Amino acid sequence: MQTDPNLPKVSIITPSYNQGRYLEATIRSVLCQNYPNLEYIIVDGGSTDESLDIIRKYEDKLAWWVSEKDKGHADALNKGFDRASGDILAWLNSDDIYHPGAIREAVDILTADPRLGMVYGDANLIDETGKVVGKFASKQTSYRAMLRGSVHIPQATTFFRADLYRQVGPLDLSYFFAFDYDLWVKLSKVSNVLYVPRTWADFRLHDLGKSVKNDDRCYPDMLRIYRREMGGGISLLHIRAVVRKLFYAWLPWQVRVWLRKALT
Repeated sequence: MQTDPNLPKVSIITPSYNQGRYLEATIRSVLCQNYPNLEYIIVDGGSTDESLDIIRKYEDKLAWWVSEKDKGHADALNKGFDRASGDILAWLNSDDIYHPGAIREAVDILTADPRLGMVYGDANLIDETGKVVGKFASKQTSYRAMLRGSVHIPQATTFFRADLYRQVGPLDLSYFFAFDYDLWVKLSKVSNVLYVPRTWADFRLHDLGKSVKNDDRCYPDMLRIYRREMGGGISLLHIRAVVRKLFYAWLPWQVRVWLRKALT
């Protein structure tokens, strides 16, 4: 892969485990960005499906890859970030897809404003076949707003500065679901974060996806982070957690997407 040392190096990490059905589309969406200073790392958790054959097909374009048992999603990412040498970091899960030009646009915005620690954009919601079924509700947020539950950040579109990640990281393995939310809270506490109204990724919803299978573990993690940051008390985040559990979290993801579209 050609490199241009005059541009910031971007390190992309893809954690994966038995996602061979979607993995090649993810890999190609990274490699087809045509960003000329890209470092791509894949951390596989010991897959037993066709994933390893797919990774080996592209290994000459990878900076590093490994396939071994790990302690979960966040642990795989920490392995990748430990290997990364980029100025800007991001991760793309093995069932998600970048849109063309996403990396370059994010780099240009971060380069133009050194006060920004992280940028994020819009994401389409797609199903198992790649059909667009909705839109992620992205919008500008902040440290205080996130602690109220106003997150609105599609993970697949996030790009953040490596020096700030080293300051607040690594990802906390004690959070099964909300380790990304934890990182965003920490980054927004020490820098500005910016929403960019550009579609940078497709976020895939399917029955085996972590966001679908383990949705009920999201708010307990978020409430732990709230208590750490604010010291306790009842907040809007607690109310959101109760409402979601009673009226939303138990619904199939297809119904949740339909409700979101109907109410916006």
